[in-house]
Amino acid sequence: IEVLNALRDRRPELQILVRTPAQRWVFDLTLRRPVQFEPTETDTGIVQIDSLHLDVFESVRRAAGFYRDLDQRAGAEAARLRQADARLVVADIPPLAFRAAAMAAVPAVAFGNFTWDWIYEGYPETPGIAPGLVPTLRKAYETAALALRLPMHAGCASIRAIRDIPLVARHSRRDPAEVRSALGLPADRRLALLSFGGHGLQGLDLDRIDARGEYMLLTTGHVVPDQPGRSGTGTPAGVASTDRPGVPDISFGTGSPCVVHGDSVRIDERGLYDAGLRYEDVVAAVDVVITKPGYGIIAECVANDTAMLYTSRGRFVEYDVLVERLPRIVRSRFISQDDLYAGRWRAHLEAVLAQPPAPEHPATNGAEIAAEVILEMLDRL
Repeated sequence: IEVLNALRDRRPELQILVRTPAQRWVFDLTLRRPVQFEPTETDTGIVQIDSLHLDVFESVRRAAGFYRDLDQRAGAEAARLRQADARLVVADIPPLAFRAAAMAAVPAVAFGNFTWDWIYEGYPETPGIAPGLVPTLRKAYETAALALRLPMHAGCASIRAIRDIPLVARHSRRDPAEVRSALGLPADRRLALLSFGGHGLQGLDLDRIDARGEYMLLTTGHVVPDQPGRSGTGTPAGVASTDRPGVPDISFGTGSPCVVHGDSVRIDERGLYDAGLRYEDVVAAVDVVITKPGYGIIAECVANDTAMLYTSRGRFVEYDVLVERLPRIVRSRFISQDDLYAGRWRAHLEAVLAQPPAPEHPATNGAEIAAEVILEMLDRL
């Protein structure tokens, strides 16, 4: 989405078709200009039991079934590319996109910090469940014209041309004090944001947290239903106009997006955006984010200079690559799942906030660099 925004800021007339299984409400709330949106299955990814546990066998089994029909799926995607008169494919980072682009004779750009052949190869169970899976994915990646490779990367060995770019991150353009005031959050309390993705954190009892009283604990969610009939060109009420980039005025005409229960605050994400705020504004306004390591939240903490307390997330192949880099680029500390669920947070929170600034300050303008490279490629076609 950040790259899409950067592309349209530079070239508003650019026609963009997005084919993705991602939820449409995320795009509707965060794109500054409309795109053509088509929901479709592009890969199977990793099967999550919950935010901190995954099912390796089911992940590989589903991938094997999906890629068994890769040519048939790619043929349908290639036909859609021809119908749309597509000139360039940019994919993060399903192998299907590259196979389809090759069949349609359209150049394709890989965009991400890993490739799926590397992920599935990292599970010893893969050869026994799906012996042909990794070679199939590698063959698809070999057709990519270029990889825009993000930091904290692994894989990508099958792509012949690689250009490393900085972190892609969402930057808050709000003063943290302004955000706290707009959300009705105290200026003199420490705030901790729990960020565990769409699965949430099942089984955590916030009443057991030993840091309550010293910290306010923020969680987020959304109540935006899927709306199949909703136009991709519409603008949700209160969100910045899709006709221009910029920062809208903060408004609480429909009421605060926060529901407060003692030291716990739940923020409705739709209400947040309706108020002219964004998720990254909350990240910038809190003292620390409590999370599982993932590329997006790491980049967001780096960009907004927010400390991170992270826990393990099961047999997630990317985990070691991410956490190896963390101490160099963001104030961070590990908390075990035992301590996390038992509510033993205070010592960890105090320790991470007492850390000095991270020794490195990586660039976070990867979206702008990626947009420039993509437009240069388009101009040469």
